[in-house]
Amino acid sequence: MKKILFLSTITAAFLMAACNKDLNQVPISSSTTATFYKSPSDFLQATNAIYADLHNYPVRLANMSEIRSDNIYGVSVTVRDWDPVNDFSPSLAANAYVTEAWGTDFNGIFRANTLLDQVAKNGSYIGSASLATRLQAEAKFLRAFYYFDLLRYFGKLPIIDHPVTAPEANSIGRSSVADVYKLIIADLQSAIANLPTTYTGVDVGRATKYAAEALLAQVYMAKSAPNYGIEGPGTGSNEWNLALPLLQDIISSGKFAFESTYSNIFSYANQSPAVNKEAIFDVMYTSGISGTSDLYGASYPWTLAPSAYFLSIKDTKSDGSLEIIPVSNDLANSYDAADTRKAFSIYTAGYTNAGSTENRPFFKKWLDITKIPTASRFDWGINFIAIRYTDVLMLKAECILNGATGGSQADVDAIVNQVRTRAGLPSLAGVTLAQLFDERRREFADEGSRWFDLQRSGNLLTIMNSWIAKEDAQKAIKPVIANYVIYPVPQTQLDAAPGLYSQNPGY
Repeated sequence: MKKILFLSTITAAFLMAACNKDLNQVPISSSTTATFYKSPSDFLQATNAIYADLHNYPVRLANMSEIRSDNIYGVSVTVRDWDPVNDFSPSLAANAYVTEAWGTDFNGIFRANTLLDQVAKNGSYIGSASLATRLQAEAKFLRAFYYFDLLRYFGKLPIIDHPVTAPEANSIGRSSVADVYKLIIADLQSAIANLPTTYTGVDVGRATKYAAEALLAQVYMAKSAPNYGIEGPGTGSNEWNLALPLLQDIISSGKFAFESTYSNIFSYANQSPAVNKEAIFDVMYTSGISGTSDLYGASYPWTLAPSAYFLSIKDTKSDGSLEIIPVSNDLANSYDAADTRKAFSIYTAGYTNAGSTENRPFFKKWLDITKIPTASRFDWGINFIAIRYTDVLMLKAECILNGATGGSQADVDAIVNQVRTRAGLPSLAGVTLAQLFDERRREFADEGSRWFDLQRSGNLLTIMNSWIAKEDAQKAIKPVIANYVIYPVPQTQLDAAPGLYSQNPGY
């Protein structure tokens, strides 16, 4: 199986140098860029460096979407970084997860800007107009991907669409959500027009036209959601009719397929995007590269699994989180007894380590204990499906239920029942939006979509506060208010240029 190594020797050096991820970081100095872009391979490596900032994306989804949601009740014995995320602390600005999200995504944006600038200035070195166009399209897709990730977490953002110096960055304030959406949409429309539908050989796994269509559909849907009275991702724009044709084009393309067996979607033997027809866009990892596992391999499979479990099966590399981050009782109990997704996604058997027995469930969807890496816990060899075909189908159903023309209740029922049949469940008739989101919760558990689904539902506050009343036996979680739909601006950014940004309300 061939994969893109999104981190080459040069790009790995860039990534390791990117320890300071403040907004004023310039990832490649002007003197370096003046000499680096002299051959097609230089431009390809620079494009790979943009992909490299996807490396932590699935870990971020676990820490900031799953843990934030009603899927996890993560109260720890010793306060960990995930506790204030899970309990809605207003003092999150210095949290490591919040800081990482802002810094890594903007690093990817800076790299995309550098590549786009150099194609414009030195594109003649590429030698192929079609390759130059494709690399620009990949950079725009990735810039949109990072900006959309940031917008869903933070709301208003500084718009930086070209290389800037540190002093320039320190003068760029946050733009409105509407203006950030304009940049994202323009980038994705350009990417759709210029990305190929497929790749071959070592290029398999790069962003395609269909990945850009799926992302743009998600953008329109997030934008269409209620705004909760804050400057967050929802604007109430009612653009479901713009999302539906994009989703339908992916479905009609015949390039993807609904996997008949749920577990096979996540099988280590079904990794190549050329083989796994559920995978529309992967974050790709390669294990077993000596001395570089932290850069090439994955750590996300154990992010929500406890280290004590791994020790109980005699894995001594300290795989797993420092403490258990339990699946909520509410989610675990929501599965029908016949639902095959529960046993695959959630570990419920209990385990004993150092004389202590733990019976609370935890997520294990991405774990295969026969594939535990030998060298490093950061070297798991499984791709993360960032956009999968079942999601496209269910997003289509969501658009129809929100009034998009071009579909019917029968279409909605057919989609949901296809998902339920695969899970071993009986069919439903007259599926509602609430039922759709309920089904999505189980289908995409441990894939990082829950918090964003709650945002779009318009019922985030009601659902979360009802869940807290049932689940929070320790009375550790604060009431969820509208301001907590998004996160605070990291303290590092407020300190980098005092007065440039105002903090998000509520923090």
